[in-house]
Amino acid sequence: MKKAILLVIICYIRLVSFSQINKIELPLTTQNGYGPFDSSLSGMNVYSKDANMWSNTYLKVPGAPNNWVDIKFGDIETNIYQTVYQNYLLGNISKASYEKLQKDWDWIPNTLNLSKKPLKCKIAFAYVSDNKGIVKMIVDANNNRNFSDDKIFTPVKTDYNENINKDSLAQNNTINVSFESFRNNKKTVTSAPLLIVNLSSMQMFLFNFFQHATTKFNGEEIAVCSDNFKNFSYKNPTIVLTQNNKIEVKKALPENVISKNEYIEIKNELYKFVGLNKNRNTLVLEKVNLPKSLLTSTQMGFKPYMFEGEDFKSKTKVSLESLKGKYVLLDFWAVSCGACRREMPNLKALYNKVDKSNFEIIGIVGDSQSNEINKLIDEYSLNWPQIMSDDTNKIKEKYDIYGYPTTFLLNPDGVIIAKDLREKKLEDKVLSLVK
Repeated sequence: MKKAILLVIICYIRLVSFSQINKIELPLTTQNGYGPFDSSLSGMNVYSKDANMWSNTYLKVPGAPNNWVDIKFGDIETNIYQTVYQNYLLGNISKASYEKLQKDWDWIPNTLNLSKKPLKCKIAFAYVSDNKGIVKMIVDANNNRNFSDDKIFTPVKTDYNENINKDSLAQNNTINVSFESFRNNKKTVTSAPLLIVNLSSMQMFLFNFFQHATTKFNGEEIAVCSDNFKNFSYKNPTIVLTQNNKIEVKKALPENVISKNEYIEIKNELYKFVGLNKNRNTLVLEKVNLPKSLLTSTQMGFKPYMFEGEDFKSKTKVSLESLKGKYVLLDFWAVSCGACRREMPNLKALYNKVDKSNFEIIGIVGDSQSNEINKLIDEYSLNWPQIMSDDTNKIKEKYDIYGYPTTFLLNPDGVIIAKDLREKKLEDKVLSLVK
């Protein structure tokens, strides 16, 4: 018995040592700009007058102009996890709410990356609209919790569509803001350019941070983006090998942007993107000694994660393994997703055009209630298999799905050949393959 226990201990030590040898930590350098990434915007948190679980976390910042009437206040998060953690410790968030957030976000607090002492990781703002609809806004840029020394401005109006040069828009309309981070086990004051826009079509304010990071490895530069420029919590970090020249930074194609737990190829060697160490401000890679054919990932050129579940209507077993030999579209959607609903008639038209012996769709529904799913399937007469991602099969979690719709197109060998194709592009691609 003792020998068996000793053998287990030795194997564990060797496994840990091997893992440490293969792990590589690369220091990050902050850069202004979106770099090779496309950017998106996030809604600004305007405080509600009604009591809610966040009420005790609202900032009370004085110094707004005395002649402003009907002022609205709010804040911009730089690290929501730090905000929740410190406010739980302060008693501003109840234990029940704290545990519910962990479950809802699939989040296990890493206290090594979180400060027990409160940090100024929120940036306060206030605004008013005059009788002509012109907005005046003020942001606590230096984070001294007082508006009296900050400039009043009018957020730029835009529809922020795909044709807009987002880099140029940000270069001309950002303000520099300060906030506190937890680095090397101590409080650190950092800064970043903040873009705030007035979205004309929706009458709302959106923001992002015009900043990314870079590091170098084996003669190559790797760019790093935190949560698509919406905050610095690094919940969903992405990386890409840059293609720089002296004139411009080329934007990366979506299929070349690598998410956490995916693989990056550098000088013909594969590395797993383990994540970011926020405390040490490093990018963590892990050397991989297996060929692509033996790896699973959500990237093009790799085999996806296997799963099985019950069809929502018929309750028959549906497995990805059983569909080898066909082209397969994995369609992740949710009831609350408007874009998903708009895509359903297109998917149905495509499904009715193809030979089912060559092509199949599997709908995977996440973050939705059973009765709502059932109603929507009937409303659109969806006639391909639909699986609910739940706490048992955890399909959404396996594929790291954070937004809908998300699609993966597989070839008959079960390899991902395209991602996030929709409408005409999806139909043209599938029809060209099955014919």
